[in-house]
Amino acid sequence: MIASLVALTAGLCAALDTTMLTVQVKTLGDHPVDNASVVVKFVKGRAKMKLGKKILKSWEVRTNQDGIARIPSIPQGSILVQVIAKGYQTFGQTFDIDEEKKIIDVKLNPPQAQYSSHQ
Repeated sequence: MIASLVALTAGLCAALDTTMLTVQVKTLGDHPVDNASVVVKFVKGRAKMKLGKKILKSWEVRTNQDGIARIPSIPQGSILVQVIAKGYQTFGQTFDIDEEKKIIDVKLNPPQAQYSSHQ
């Protein structure tokens, strides 16, 4: 009985769908943005291993000199990607991922001019 339980658990672990995620952060002029904070939050999906319970996870990494951030293996489903870099507007968008490997290209905009009603 214990052997069948171990085999069932191993089968569920193998059935868990995950994605290796890479986020490439560049400026509008295609220059890489280094040391940008990349936050990935798992928004929606179900874990097969947890028998349908919600997966609540988040990751935070920084980009390297080439503007690339590699996220460890994450469950497939809907994710929210936020990129924060000094001197640029904050980026945020939700993506649906269902592949083994996914590359997300992010283009950061320069900051907008500030407006004041006192001028």
